[in-house]
Formats: sequence, C-alpha cells, structure tokens
Amino acid sequence: MKNILFIIALALISILTVYAVAPKSTEYSTTNSTVNSTNTQSDIENMMPKSSNSTKEMPATTHLDSIVLGAGCFWGAEKRYQAIPGVVDAISGYADGKNVSASYREITQRKNKYNEDNHAEVVKVIFNSAKVSLETILQSYYEGHDPTQLNRQGNDIGTQYRSTILTSNEQQNNIALKVTAQYQTLLNDADFGNIATKISSLSKFFEAEQYHQDYLAKNPNGYCPDHSTGVKFDADASKTGLASQKIDNTPLLTGKHIIVIESENYCPYCEKFKKNVANDYKGSIAINFRLASQLKGLTIKTETWATPTIIFIEDGEEVFGKQGYMSPDYFYKALGAFKLGKSEAFNVAFDEGTDGRFCKEYEIFKNTPDGVFIDKLSGAPLFDTDDRFNSASGWLSFTKAVDGSVIEKPDNRYGMVRTEIRSKTSGIHLGHVFPDGPNGQPRFCINATVLEFKAR
Repeated sequence: MKNILFIIALALISILTVYAVAPKSTEYSTTNSTVNSTNTQSDIENMMPKSSNSTKEMPATTHLDSIVLGAGCFWGAEKRYQAIPGVVDAISGYADGKNVSASYREITQRKNKYNEDNHAEVVKVIFNSAKVSLETILQSYYEGHDPTQLNRQGNDIGTQYRSTILTSNEQQNNIALKVTAQYQTLLNDADFGNIATKISSLSKFFEAEQYHQDYLAKNPNGYCPDHSTGVKFDADASKTGLASQKIDNTPLLTGKHIIVIESENYCPYCEKFKKNVANDYKGSIAINFRLASQLKGLTIKTETWATPTIIFIEDGEEVFGKQGYMSPDYFYKALGAFKLGKSEAFNVAFDEGTDGRFCKEYEIFKNTPDGVFIDKLSGAPLFDTDDRFNSASGWLSFTKAVDGSVIEKPDNRYGMVRTEIRSKTSGIHLGHVFPDGPNGQPRFCINATVLEFKAR
C-alpha cells in the first residue's frame, strides 16, 4: 500500500513540475476574443497593453482599441482624453519622426525645431470601443486644439507641436478623414482657415519619460494651454457652450474687476482655483469668468492662451495679470495690492502692522448698527456686533470670532507671548487675542483698517 501511495505522489510531482516550467507566451494579440482558462495570472498580465499606469483597469475584450493623436503639448491633451468616458488610458509619447532619437531632450533641440523629420508630441489613447466610438474621440480631439495652425499651438512653436492623427488601419483612417471633413465645414462656417492636421499610418509609438505621464496631476499649481477654436460638433452644444454666449463687457469698463480666463474644455487648474479661491470669495471686487475669445472692448496685456489666467482690471484696462493657477495666498496678496494700494490697511494685512489707537476706521466702526464685520478682501464674515464691547483700548474688541472664520497662531516676537489672529479665507493679519476680556472671556483686539461692515 505504501509503495502505491509513493508512486502516486511521484506522478503528481511530475505533473506539477511540467506546469511549473511550461513556457509562458508574452505575445499580445488583438485578435483573440477569449482568454484560455489554463493561462496563469502572468499570462493574462502579458496580454494587457503596456501602460504608464499598470493599476488602471483594462477590459479583457477585443473592444480594446487605440489611436495616436498629436495636438501640441501632450500634457494638457493627455488629461482631456482621460476625461472622456470609455477611455481606459492616455499615454504621452513621441511618434511620426525619423533619424531623431525619441526623447524629450532630443526633440526639443534647437536644430530640430523646424525639422520635418522630428517626432511629434503625441498621446496614445486606449479606449473601449464598446463604450466610446473613435468618431467621438476624434471630435473631442479637434475641439480641444486649433487644427488650422501649422507646426504650432499658440506660443508652442515647432514641428514637435504639429497636429497629427496616426492611424492603425484603413478603418481608422477613413473615420479620421470623415471627421476631419465634418470639422472643416464647421470651421468654414465660423470663418476659420483650413485644417493643417496630417493623417497618416502609425509607424511606431515611443512612450515618453515617466515624468511626462499624468503631468497635470503631478504638477497641481500650473496652467492648461487652451488653443481651442470654440467650434463644436454638437449643434446643441454650440448653442449652449461658453464660446457662443453673448458677453457684455460694458460693466467692466468702469471700476475695478477681476477676470478669470478659463477653458471651455476640462482644465484641472481652473477647477482647483474655483475650489480653493473663487467658490468661497465674497469680496466687493467681482470675479468675472471669461474665455479668451470673450474680452472684446477690454485692454489686456497678458497673453491669454493659458488657463486659468487671472487679470485685475480698472476702467477696462489691465493693471496686473498672471498666467496659471494662483494659490489663495498669492491671489489675496495680489488683490490686496490692487484694492488697498500702498496703505495702512495693506501694511496691517500683509506686513503684520498695527492700526494707530483710535484711528479713523475705529471711530467709524465702534458704534455701528447691528451687523457683521467682514474680511476686507475675501468678504468672509469675521466678527459680529453681538460680540463687540468697548475695551477703551483704542482698537475694536470682541469676545469671540464667527465660528470657523479665523486661525490662531503663536506670536512670540518683541519679547511678548501673544496669539495672532488671521483670516481663514485670505490669510491676512487681523490682530491678537488676549485672555483679559469681560467676565473671563477672551478679548479679540482687531485692526479696523482690514475690515468692512455689513449691516444686518
């Protein structure tokens, strides 16, 4: 009996050994419609397209397809394609060149700037054709850049920025030609020129360096280049899109205003600015959102091809502008200079100065009707008249701040132990809090010059 069991065990070991050393196929085929149930996990992984992000879900189906698109700088293009439902991955890379090394360092050499054999910056768009059509992707491609520009997109000039569609088969080529013809008709109706996009067969795609992959996600404080024409395929979208809206800039010709130039397409930096600054902003100088094509009648000096671009104007003329995302600290310091100028209020807000005792603003604010005192820049409520009291100190005094409106910071300067008070929204210096208020309560000693009053 023991001999029989021994023989069976040897047989099982032999079988397992055969499976363990069996060679694995690493060839990926787009024609197989099923995965053999005997394949190992490694076999299945080897069948997946190589991606810059291997954790992204890839459909195990022949519906997986790809196309390579060039539309200028690949950073913003990559992000736009990733936002299309049905797109599985978007990989930045190089293609359509010869006799030039496929690397960022080489294609950006001065000698290759106008080299027709230079590689183009492209994005390989991998998509599930059961969820999104190639036609839809190409429509988004054309809407996301200006295909009438030859070897450039805005200030990005050179053959590496050319508009190109690189197809894998005749069917893709035919779809590309059809969509291009449709868009040319729409461009003609909008008085644009001829499409310069080159449509050809893909020879080889070279994945770009890792630091280029998901670039906008890795660099959250930049800008998105927006060179789109504003011309849309969808007739309904063209009627409701931002580019087609009639904008009256007459109100911006008088007084001070802030303009935020945004993209009609998805721009993560625009969304971040809205989330971190604009959504909570209640200041007296209005923020106005515009596309670069909606600035008629205004005198703007800053170039407007980047989104967001924040511009401060007075009487219709630019005073200051910045391309790219503005952090709350940066925005409010710029706003402070724009609104307050070289004043005591600016000195208090940003250089931690202190109002003179019984200053003019103190005399105005010490006996107001019921209401709230707000941040002079952000408009956020800070202190309520219900909590105001006369400390006879010569500065506005309160027993508390509006809940969640201020930040307390230790301040040990000048040999004193104090607690500084700053506005949570704008970060400006407001004053200090001391433990000597009425009935054991705190005393918030606040500079009046950095406040505005809003009656209840």
